[in-house]
Amino acid sequence: MRVTALRARAHRLPLHRAWDGGVDRNDIVVVEVDTDTGLTGTGFSWTPLIGARAVLALLHDDLRPALLGGPAHPARWDELRLHLREAGTSGLTLMALAAVDIALWDLTAKAAGLPLVDHLGRRRDTVPAYGSGVNLDYPLPDLQDQVKGWIDAGHRAAKIKVGSPDPARDTDRARAVRTLLGPDGLLMVDANQRWDVPAAARALDALAEHRPHFIEEPLPADDLRSHERLRPRTAVPFALGENLRTVEEFERYIDAGVCDIAQPNAVRVGGITPFLRIAQTAARRGVPVAPHLLPELSGQLALCLSRPSMVEDIDRASLAALGALAAPSGVRVERGALTAHTAPGHGLVFADTLTPLP
Repeated sequence: MRVTALRARAHRLPLHRAWDGGVDRNDIVVVEVDTDTGLTGTGFSWTPLIGARAVLALLHDDLRPALLGGPAHPARWDELRLHLREAGTSGLTLMALAAVDIALWDLTAKAAGLPLVDHLGRRRDTVPAYGSGVNLDYPLPDLQDQVKGWIDAGHRAAKIKVGSPDPARDTDRARAVRTLLGPDGLLMVDANQRWDVPAAARALDALAEHRPHFIEEPLPADDLRSHERLRPRTAVPFALGENLRTVEEFERYIDAGVCDIAQPNAVRVGGITPFLRIAQTAARRGVPVAPHLLPELSGQLALCLSRPSMVEDIDRASLAALGALAAPSGVRVERGALTAHTAPGHGLVFADTLTPLP
């Protein structure tokens, strides 16, 4: 099976409600890879605010000529990353490569006549999911309504944003959400890199009474030394990885003892191939994996992991909720659990009517 064509298109998906900091859209780049067998694989890249046109250019100008005529197989990942090395081996190059890698995995699963989960090796039928929202700027009543909605949908775990200029606001909000979840629910908090070491230590001391299951990104993601300084000052587990990009980065943070839950984003790390490598290296070190965002794809991958944690059910911002898909994918979150029963491949069919980038 060889590649005969690659097509890529970029689209804008307006969010139902802007995320903190004025993020009012998610952009996606959809890729289709044709083969000489007549099969077509679909992949995508995801850029919340910037970079979609740069990803599109890398796909058209650099990855398409490297792919044409070659085998349609994800085993080419290292070769393609090497091909892009002059533009860097992380960041945008990996996001472009992710779209191709996802398409190639879609192709190989379709060629095998299997859903992607079963092609990769399904280990379980369900994986726990948690309600999540980008909600730091929500007034407290709005936050409570959001969490109540998750609980009504069957979630018993919720993640909220912290990092307010006034730390007391964070503790008040955590207290309110803990009350809604009850003593047995899981409360996670996400600082989105807003703190320095002293601020993080003070904030986590104040939040400890509400028993956070983990703190996500308490510090700038690329500052390993500061995470090492913070680690002995709190017992709250650290969840890291949405802004780590390579297997080597994950290894460094895990081996330093500052990544208790790994959160790779399948697009940001370069696709399914490196995601699985990261999951394997985490499992060897006893660290569970909680994939970051993209539940329609992340959930399928979580069903194949030896050490899954939970899948993020992002409030009204999944591909389906944003209207990106032409039909249901077969991935469902119900009563706090994710299942996946797709057509052969990953089951993601993107709508033809999506708004192009302006």
